Amino acid sequence: MMRRKEEEGHQQSLLEELCGDDEHLHAFLSSYLYQTPLAAVSKKSLDALVEEAEGNGDFRRAFDKAIFEGAQNPGQRERYVEVIRRLASKAIDAAEQAREKREAEGLIERAASFGRRIEDYRFMSERAGDILTVASSFYTEKLIESDEERKRKTRREERKQLEREERKVGEHEKSERATRRKERSKMSRGERREARKREKTEDAAARDRRQAREEKRAEAEREEQRIGEMERTARDEREKERRE
Repeated sequence: MMRRKEEEGHQQSLLEELCGDDEHLHAFLSSYLYQTPLAAVSKKSLDALVEEAEGNGDFRRAFDKAIFEGAQNPGQRERYVEVIRRLASKAIDAAEQAREKREAEGLIERAASFGRRIEDYRFMSERAGDILTVASSFYTEKLIESDEERKRKTRREERKQLEREERKVGEHEKSERATRRKERSKMSRGERREARKREKTEDAAARDRRQAREEKRAEAEREEQRIGEMERTARDEREKERRE
């Protein structure tokens, strides 16, 4: 829960940074940009989403896709500005028809909700360029963070695997020591003396192996700290570039 609140707070601070004093743009994009775009934005093609929207009157997923694609393709900015404007025009027409129908049915509150949608669509059409500019920086940061989290998860799993192996080896060594003690109890004095010598050699080898595993684990922890520092430095550099 705490991690989620921190992520939401970061999302808000990043949006505030990118939108500056433009409160209207910030309010709009707070509802239209996603913390995890790869999970939230449909995998369907934009054309398929537009066709669905024209059939059911719900253009949200098509807008999401257009903004996300446009943000990832800054070299085609003008093309996606026009795509968003065309979508907004279609969405306005569909919303106006729906509002008129609800008004005719006496559903005033429902009609008013379509009125608010129309205002959003008009804003989207007027500010398509600004929306893509902010979305490009926002989604670039989110995709980098998503990739970093994926790599952290992989490293956590690798550490857990090492810990499982360490426990397994420790249990095996403990079992072997118990077996050797049991076997010594049946030996003659001379045999026990030789068995203890062998056991000292085996215990020394086991300690060396254990020390090697501990050093490997410590190195992994140092590497994790180093990567964390690199990620923080890169984050600070990206923030500095955005502010400049």
